[in-house]
Amino acid sequence: MDATVTEVPDRSRYEILVDGEVAGFADYRLEGGQVVFPHTVVRPEFEGKGLGGKLVRAALDEADAKGLAVVAECSFVARWIELHPEYQRLLAS
Repeated sequence: MDATVTEVPDRSRYEILVDGEVAGFADYRLEGGQVVFPHTVVRPEFEGKGLGGKLVRAALDEADAKGLAVVAECSFVARWIELHPEYQRLLAS
């Protein structure tokens, strides 16, 4: 299974593609020096394969590279950060 994450700025989201098919996405919005993640979706047929984690990791790595603080409104993103303490430093205070 070939999975890649791509930012789609005109749709304000990151998409994870599996063999060229959109398997899920993480919506975002930029607010000043912050990126807010309100919603994340992995299509049912792709659940349980670790794709949500790969998607969130890539989106957070991109936020880090851009120097943006993260606001995790999405419960999946918030829980993922909680389970990966090395990303907690990105959270907006």
